[in-house]
This record gives sequence, C-alpha cells and structure tokens, in this order.
Amino acid sequence: MEVIILILTGILGSLTTYVLHNYLGQSDVRASALPSLIVALFFFIFPEITSSFLQHKIPIIFIGASFVGMVSNKVLHHWLYIILAGAIFSIIYINLGSFFKGFGGSLGNVACISVITTLGLATLKKHKGIKKRKK
Repeated sequence: MEVIILILTGILGSLTTYVLHNYLGQSDVRASALPSLIVALFFFIFPEITSSFLQHKIPIIFIGASFVGMVSNKVLHHWLYIILAGAIFSIIYINLGSFFKGFGGSLGNVACISVITTLGLATLKKHKGIKKRKK
C-alpha cells in the first residue's frame, strides 16, 4: 500500500508542476517550489498523520517528481506522458534511490532518466515502433 501511495505522490507532484508551469503561466521554478513547499510544510506540521516512512518519503518523492513536471509542453506535449513520467520517477526512486547518492542530485538524475524514458516511449508510439529497413 505504501508503494502505491508513493507512486501516486510522484504522479501528483509531476502533474501539479506541469499544469502550473504550462497552463497557469508560472515559471518552472515557482511551479516546482510552491507545491513542494506546501507538501513539505504539511508533513512537518502534521507528522502523526502517516507512518514515519511515508512522512519522510512523500515530500522527497513529491519534490523530485516536481522536477519531472518542469518539462516544457513542447517536449512532452500530453498530460498522460507527465503521469507516466511521474510514475516512472517514483518507481525508479523507490527501487534505486540509494544508488544515485554521490552523483550530485539524485532527485534531478532520476527525474532526467524518467523524462528521457517517457520521451523515448512517446517517440516509439509516434512512429509505431521500429520500422524495417527497405533493401
């Protein structure tokens, strides 16, 4: 159940930032920082709402997923791609987050990987897979 909550947190974090940035005219930094601050303050003020694991992980995953949502709508042009990228971010961070320690910004690295992965999947969908070469 905790994993599902964390994946939904990643989706919510990326989608919130994407909407604030691309549809409500906020700068990408403000669109990421404001909701992240609200979530972090909420779990700081009300620590007894969830388990200590979720209290620690939800703000981190929300902030990292907000980096995903900073992407321009010219790169990932549909909100379903943002949902997918947020879910990919959460899954990678849950399973491999400790691997990226020492890389100088594990949240940014995982966000970059999830956006590139989603962009690759979107490109494959657009071109309907890899076409065979004509001889």
